[in-house]
Amino acid sequence: MPLCLSYLPIGVACGILLHAAGMNFLLILLVSIMVFSGGAQFILASLLVLDAPVSSIFMTLFFLELRYALLGSSLSKYFRNESQRMVLLFSASMNDENYAVNYLKFATDKNWSTRDALMVEHYSLISWASGNLIGGLIGSAVSIDFTIVDFALTALFIYMIVMQIQNNITFLICLLSVITSFFFLLLTRNTIGIILSTLVTSLIGFAIENRVRKYAKDPDKTWILGKIKRPRITKTTVEDMEGDNAPDEEQQLNSELHDGDK
Repeated sequence: MPLCLSYLPIGVACGILLHAAGMNFLLILLVSIMVFSGGAQFILASLLVLDAPVSSIFMTLFFLELRYALLGSSLSKYFRNESQRMVLLFSASMNDENYAVNYLKFATDKNWSTRDALMVEHYSLISWASGNLIGGLIGSAVSIDFTIVDFALTALFIYMIVMQIQNNITFLICLLSVITSFFFLLLTRNTIGIILSTLVTSLIGFAIENRVRKYAKDPDKTWILGKIKRPRITKTTVEDMEGDNAPDEEQQLNSELHDGDK
């Protein structure tokens, strides 16, 4: 539910932008369901405003969404026993945020099923599409400062990067990607530079990790693959407290029964 609620304001802003780009109510609905990617839909609207050719729009969105091949492959092991229809249905509604929720649940909750994961995707899709439709309906009556929207998306991706930095190599590749992004943007004078930067830095990171794991005796204890010290996550729930108190209560009950026998 927090994920769904967070989609509404950004979805409304995206719907307003799509309306400003010339899309009607029906097209906004189709795009929100069939694309279902905030970044892709914002870029789509921007390219339409710039009268970019269809080929450029297709290539830009294709490379932007290519990351889903990696995200999907990391979840594939949980769908080995599912039908192709189920896999197709799940893949069509996957995006960054519901992927993060489902991956965390699959990794930490043994009772989490593929049906639960699909429900997360469909609820988030309904929330996002609703926000897009509201934005499309009020687009002609409301003006919005799109600089705020860009900041919201930037903050979202920064958060996702920070959560993924678990070891030194990830941190170094993040820094390298910043440098290569500036280099390729200056070289190409086009947003294709960001895609080139992503591909180059990903290949560099893969090559380094592959070489370390191939030749190091204990790869996980090397500096490059070593874990970054992060604040320890602590969580105390009612179940945890009851579990901690259970032995004491049982011991007290046994003591009372023993006294009664005496």
